[in-house]
Parts: sequence; C-alpha cells; structure tokens
Amino acid sequence: MKISYNWLKQFLKVDWEAEKTGELLTDLGLEVEGLETVESIKGSLEGIVIGKVLTCVQHPNADRLKITIVDLGNGEPVQIVCGAPNVAAGQTVPVATIGTMLYDANGEGFKIKKGKIRGEESHGMICAEDELGLGSSHDGIMVLDETLKAGTPAATVFNIEKDEVFEIGLTPNRADAMSHYGTARDLRAGLIQKGISLELISPSVSDFHVDDRTLKFDVIVEDEEKAPRYAGVTISDITVKDSPDWLQNRLKAIGLTPINNIVDVTNYVLHELGQPLHAFDASKVKGNKIIVKTLPTGTKFTTLDEVERELHEEDLMICNGNEEPMCIAGVFGGLNSGVTENTTSIFLESAYFNPITIRKTAKRHALNTDASFRFERGIDPSITKYALRRAANLILEVAGGKVSSEIAEFYPVKFEDFQVFLSYQKMNRLIGAEIPKETVKNILASLDIKFNSVTEGGIGLTIPAYRVDVTREADVIEEILRVYGYNNVEFSHKLNTSISFSEFDDVKIENVISNQLVAQGFNETMANSLTKSDYVSLSEMLNEEHNVVMLNPLSNDLNVMRQSLLFSGLESVVYNINRKNNALKFFEFGKTYHKFESGYAEQKHLTLFVSGARAKERWNVVQKKSDFFYLKGIVTALLQRLGIDKFKTIPTKNDVFSEGITLSLGKIKLVDLGVVKRAINKEFGIKQEVLFADFNWENILKVGGKSSINVSNLPKFPAVKRDFSLLLDKEVTFNELYNLAFQAEKKLLKQVDLFDVYEGDKLEEGKKSYAVSFLLQDENKTLNDKQIDKVMQKLQQTFEKNVGATLR
Repeated sequence: MKISYNWLKQFLKVDWEAEKTGELLTDLGLEVEGLETVESIKGSLEGIVIGKVLTCVQHPNADRLKITIVDLGNGEPVQIVCGAPNVAAGQTVPVATIGTMLYDANGEGFKIKKGKIRGEESHGMICAEDELGLGSSHDGIMVLDETLKAGTPAATVFNIEKDEVFEIGLTPNRADAMSHYGTARDLRAGLIQKGISLELISPSVSDFHVDDRTLKFDVIVEDEEKAPRYAGVTISDITVKDSPDWLQNRLKAIGLTPINNIVDVTNYVLHELGQPLHAFDASKVKGNKIIVKTLPTGTKFTTLDEVERELHEEDLMICNGNEEPMCIAGVFGGLNSGVTENTTSIFLESAYFNPITIRKTAKRHALNTDASFRFERGIDPSITKYALRRAANLILEVAGGKVSSEIAEFYPVKFEDFQVFLSYQKMNRLIGAEIPKETVKNILASLDIKFNSVTEGGIGLTIPAYRVDVTREADVIEEILRVYGYNNVEFSHKLNTSISFSEFDDVKIENVISNQLVAQGFNETMANSLTKSDYVSLSEMLNEEHNVVMLNPLSNDLNVMRQSLLFSGLESVVYNINRKNNALKFFEFGKTYHKFESGYAEQKHLTLFVSGARAKERWNVVQKKSDFFYLKGIVTALLQRLGIDKFKTIPTKNDVFSEGITLSLGKIKLVDLGVVKRAINKEFGIKQEVLFADFNWENILKVGGKSSINVSNLPKFPAVKRDFSLLLDKEVTFNELYNLAFQAEKKLLKQVDLFDVYEGDKLEEGKKSYAVSFLLQDENKTLNDKQIDKVMQKLQQTFEKNVGATLR
C-alpha cells in the first residue's frame, strides 16, 4: 500500500522528516518497506527559469531557425538558437539553462549543453510544453504571462509538487489502516505517546445539500446478508473531463493513472477514507432502479476489461430496473454502465458488502481490485454516507453539476460496536511488564476506544466497528502494546526456563538426521502443502475421495492438500533439471493430509529424492551415476543411525515404483524406496531416472531408539550365499521372485535380496536383468554342496516355470 506524505499531512499537520515518520509507522505495526521521492513533473523543472526574449532575428545559415537574445534575470543576456515558428521578440518564455536535465515521454533524460547550431552559438533552450512535461503540445514554444519576472524559477510558476511516498507492507488484519485517513489516525496515536498532540482533521461535508429532486433512483436490496448497507445519490449536469492538477498529482503519487474527473474522485475517496465507491452513467440505468441481488449461475456479464464472464449464483450484482447486471458488487464494474466522456448525470454508489461474499467472488473470477482488496478485509460500516457526501462535494467541485436526489439508503440493522472488558492483571501478565494505568487509558482514548466503566481491576470498553480485528481482550492488549512500543518493554536480566524430559525428542532426531543427510550432500526442501488434485490419478494407492479440498483455492494448481510428498518433490526435481542442475539430492520433512470416513488425518514423512550424478562435476572426482543401491545405502545408514538395524527387506506394494523394496520391522512399515516409474516422470517432463524413499516418520519415532538388545549365541553352522543373474520380461517384479523363492524353499532359505538391475540396449526388446542373492542356512548342520545345488536347482526351475526366467 502506498501512502503519500503530502496527502497524509492534510489530516495531520506533522512536520517530521519522512524517515522519522516512517520509523514511527513501523513501530506502530504499519511496516514501511520503502520510501520514494515522487515529483509531479520529473526533474521538478530544476534549472528552468523565466526568460524575456529581447531580440529575434533570422539565422543566416538556416531558414527555419532564429537567433534570439534572452534575458535570464542575471544581468547577462544569452544567445539561444530556436527553431519554434512562434518565437518572437518581447515574449516571456521558459528557458532550460546550461546543465539542465530534460526528460522525454519515456522518462529518458538528456542534458542541455552549450553548443553551435549551424555555426551559431546557443546557450540554452527555449522550451515547448511537452519538453517540460507540462502538456502534449509541440506546435511551438510556451509563451507565458508577460508580468512574470525574468530569472524566476519555473517550478514556482507552475506549482510543481514534490512528494515522499511510503510503501507500507500492510498485514491483512489492519483493514482500518487501508487509507490515508486511517494511517493518519494511527500516526496520531503514536505521536501522542511521543508527547505530541495533534488534531486529526476530517474532510468536512457540512456544505453537502440537495439542489433538486429531478432524478430519483429507487434502491432495492434483495440480499441484506450480502449487502447490509447500501446508499446512493444522483448528480446531474456534470462535465466529464480531465481532473485538475492537484487531483491528478495525488493519484499519480501513489501509482494510479488519472482517467477522468468522475472516476478520479471515486479513486481519491477510496484512498483517502478507505471507502470504495462506484459511479454509474444514470442514462444507462434502465427503470430508474438499483437492485442489489444475485443472478442464476451461467448468466453472462461483460466487465470493464471487455471480458465476458459467467456469473455464479452467489455473486452479488448491482442490477438495473430490468434486473440486468451492471456491476459485480464490490469487485468490478460493467462495460455498458460506466462513465464516459458523454456522461452528463451519474448514480453514485457507496456500500458495505459482506467481506466473505466479496472474497469468494473476487477469487472465483480471478479479479483483484482496490475495491475488492478493501471490501474483503472489512471496511468501516459507519462512513458509508459520509464518504458518499464527500465524493459528491468533490465531483461538484471538479465536474460542476448539482445533486439531484436525496440520498437513497438501505440500512435495516445498524452495526454494533464491540464490547470488551480489559483486565489490568491479564494485560500485565501477557505483556510481561506493568504499564501505568493512565498511560493505558491515554492509549485507548487515542485509538477512539471508549470507556463504559472503570474499576480497580480493569476497564469496560467499546471498540469502534471499523476495528474488525479487535474483538477480544487479547486484541485490545495487542493494541496497547503496539502503541506503547515493543521497544519500551524492558527485559529482565534473569532468564527462566523449564527443562522437559524426553527419551526420544522428535525435533532433536530430525536435526540429527538432517545433519547426516546434509553431510552426504543433500539439500533440504520445503514444498507447499497445497497441490493439484489431479496428482492422485498417478497412483492407485491414492484415492480422490481422501483429498482435503480447499473451499477457496488460490488456483487450480493449489486446490487440495497433498496426499503424498512425491509429486511436490518431483516439481522441485524438474525445476532444477530445467536449469541444468542434474546432480540432485533432496530431502524433506513434511506432512500428508487425508480425509477418511473417521475424520481428517495428518501423517508425517521424511522423503529423499536422488537423481543424476552422485556428486557435482569436479576435475578430481570420477562421476558416478546414482542408482538404487546408492539410495538403499543412504536409507540403511539413516535407520542404523536411529538405532534400527533389525529391519527386514520385503517387496514393496507401492505402485509409484518400477522397482522398489520396503524395509519393515515386524509388521511396522518403516520406509518404501525405489525407482520412480517412467510414466510418472513423464507427467513432469523428467527424462532421467529418479530415486525416491518415503519414511513413515511416525513409525520411525515409535521404534527408533527403543530397540532392545537381545544377546544370543552365534550360529554354530555357517550360512551360504548364492547368486542368480536372471533374464526376465520387464513386467516381472522382484515381489514375484521373492514370493516364488520362499514357496519353493521354506526350510533353508533365510533371505532374498535384489542387488542389481540392468536394462540396456545389449538385451533384447522387452527384457531386463536381475541379480538376486539367496542366503541359505541350516541351524543344525553345515550345508554341503549337494544340498546347496539341490536348493538352487529348485529355485531355478521355479523361476523358469512361473515367470519364464533364464540364467544369463
């Protein structure tokens, strides 16, 4: 939000430097993020003076040039070559002296230098109005009032205004400060704490009066919940034209482009008082009626930006007597009812609309206007008619005309102020310091908070309705503290803390694991918990019915809470790949969100993403590609760091992997890891292999650090390990081999592991190679070669028969 210091001074006659005022505003919670100097004319006409043309003769070497002698008021007339057709002796003109910077329409500057033009010296430049930024004409030089004295700075003649503009990062709760008047009101409270008491000057509307009643509009509000207060008045015999300089300067200072005097006044009052207004061309309002209502879903409506939109049944509309839409209430005007240069009479609207209604409509149509920005946060419901009168007076001032109706108003139920009781004891406890009671009362009074009752224990308060964020005792205490000054609360030299005992602290363990991953070259990511609803279709294990859907999504790409951390992680992966960063190792601690029949559920996870080379390219390091076993080693090391080393390896049931395993402890699943399916990678535009590990962090915390140490005798008889290199169809999974192996040999087979996967052009189409290890052991005797060969032959035959495997 931009706040003009000159504008602010209309309400509060403060003489502080802008930097000092900005510091106080920041202390009050209106954080000043920047301070910019703004000029009504770039350069502020610095170096431009009034000159008197003493003589004017034809240039000897150019038909279109004249040689002039100009008095600049310093006693030394100068020669200036001029090409303007209207230059003549005796004129009073603006002159850019040597060294002056002039600016073109694009803001590009050029310096006036001493030079020769066709052999004749020129010591300056006699200017046209477009060269000074005072207009658009370039037909000739500006000829000024002859009474002006030579040498007078042009800035004083043309009332050039220089302003300083605060860029305030306004928090959403401070709807009361979304205007110059609201900011001045807060600044006044802060100044009182500094011992400076200034009057807050409100714009007067006492001279508002009705001239006649020849143009009456009936106001009908059909939905009083969405429009609790609505008012309007007609003004006729106006002339639509450019606004006067003072009004244009105010708007330009805060970054607004002037349009015409009527629209400029509505924008001016919006930023002055915080009350959005809208002007309708009265001749285009059929039936002389204003109807505030909703229309059926699918109704077409063309807005001011010439976009045809489909309305929703909950969109509040301003309609004419034929119930045709003219404006999306509080958001955006219609193309066919706005003010044009041909408008001679208007219906001026001022209203209070339900913030929730406006917020939903604005988001629904992807419209963010100055009006909706204020309405959806909650404006002051008490100034509806006041702002209307203020705008009407300004329109009469800049556009002429007359007020042609009484103010038509709908206001069935008056907004009540909030009632709050403030306890001194609770205030001091929350603040951590004791603020004098008189200081508290002065602060509350400076914030327009009224006292109902005062006791030794506290104060009964009435909070003005425009402070929509101050409804509880804690809110009042926050107001007192921000005006009193956070910096004025002294800290105790004694630090008190409590020590809690925890056997397995979640945060501590996260830090341990994070440090280990960072040491291995990983970077931590923090992805948005909001994601696309379409992502659930990429895995059969995710159910669309379990999506936690946003009622008011920011966009279609952020319309549900994530059920998996995989897809947001892949977004980070492809973002980096597209920027030539191909050696990727990411980890994220985050939650997934689900909507079950039993209610909503959150589950915490740790996910790892590995893709490309194991390390960034360096001259002294041989590049190695990350593979499944590299990721498995990292996962195993993490589990061991957590004291979990008795886990079992089983085939994974997670369908996001083309190859993968699950590590579990008994029936408790700890982590799924593997190679992400190519089909999923393709959805994200990823062409290289991505490895993914998903830790169930809640299960990790259950078993981590709690593993009991069982002591047993070492096996008396050794185990034997044998390998198969199998050629298989691509559709065959490790899960199938795992189950077939234990079906074939239940007694001696203790473990089955996959330790290599190969898919390359050296294999025939549709084939892949698995390297699988088998651990055999008899607890009662040593196995001999005959027994081992028999088991391996049985396994080979089982694989050949059931999945068509062959040994490589």
